[in-house]
Amino acid sequence: MRLIIYNGKGGVGKTSVSAATALRLAKMGHRTIIMSVDTAHSLGDSLDVKMGSEIVNVAPNLDALELDIIHEMKTKWSAIKDYLEAFMVSQGLEGITADEMAIMPGMEMVAALLYVLTFKKEGKYDVVIIDTAPTGETLRLMSFPDVSNWYIDKVFTILSKFMGIARMTIGRMVDFPLPTKEVMNTVMELKDQMKQCKEILEDSENTSIRLVLNPERMAINETRRSYAYMCLYNKNVECIIVNKVLPDTVDGEFLKTKLEEQKNYMRMIAESFDGLKVMNAYMLNTEIRGIERLEGLADMIFGDSDPIETYSTESPMRFRTAKDGTVELVMKMPFVTQEQVELFKGKENTIIIHMGSQRRTVSLPTSLSGAELLGAEFGDGCLIVRFRRE
Repeated sequence: MRLIIYNGKGGVGKTSVSAATALRLAKMGHRTIIMSVDTAHSLGDSLDVKMGSEIVNVAPNLDALELDIIHEMKTKWSAIKDYLEAFMVSQGLEGITADEMAIMPGMEMVAALLYVLTFKKEGKYDVVIIDTAPTGETLRLMSFPDVSNWYIDKVFTILSKFMGIARMTIGRMVDFPLPTKEVMNTVMELKDQMKQCKEILEDSENTSIRLVLNPERMAINETRRSYAYMCLYNKNVECIIVNKVLPDTVDGEFLKTKLEEQKNYMRMIAESFDGLKVMNAYMLNTEIRGIERLEGLADMIFGDSDPIETYSTESPMRFRTAKDGTVELVMKMPFVTQEQVELFKGKENTIIIHMGSQRRTVSLPTSLSGAELLGAEFGDGCLIVRFRRE
């Protein structure tokens, strides 16, 4: 199953590009589903189709879903939701307040990943397109499998060991409900599912990130950061789509001045993302809404090519053995300087990399268990971390 994730700064036209890609894939015979995980959904508006909390068919070979986390909590994780609501009520929150508070931050990300896992197991679709929220929220989606695994390991594993004793002792005295066995089992099942989701997201042969931007300085800078952070989380960024490009035929002094500015930014984009495939979509004089206009957008972006193609399969993270026998972890880190990165030796065979606003714990292979961390250096746009085996 092919998974294509579109990301970009708010307002760059990411939803339109995602929908256009999905329509082109479906038209070429690929069984396709497009899923919006942005809480401010606009996918239905873009396709000009009424959508709800369930999967709907919008064209031959094309299904669509606007993810509704309240619906997902009620139908998929009722045990967790009921427990959280009961806990909130025990602490003085009642009714709709408790219902809203039971929706934990990041649950949209969990639901999206579990849908991807389900689609892969069912084999119903050839391609899944995810129209994500703006960059910051998408980074949470990328990091969630790692974060959830750590949290469940450190908190719920310990908690489950004492739960049986607690229900017979302190459970009779505390003023809040203890999680049931069903709740604990659901959480541990979630841990296993997140591990499978992590494998899907880091499969550079079949999963890739496509970054959408406009020829504007702020969008370029955010796309640079997003590219670097995606590499930090070992996600394959395969191409850049520049949207809302002015055609050379524009008239009027105002638009010609804007065109010259855009040309400077287009050169900046070409230099910044050299090595990545770059595709353009021109600004139109009408709103891109509805299937016909989205198909026109797909023509501009892809021409006669098939969007299912993977433009790059290079994994941003790999291990290699140096000539002196030491092992090197090589991580692609574009647009990052050595001063922007902090490296720490973690516990239980891990290292911690802090870059900008993001922090990632990297689990090392068992072959490096107990290995000595020798240090790190930058070279050719990569962070190279060196280890010596015992």
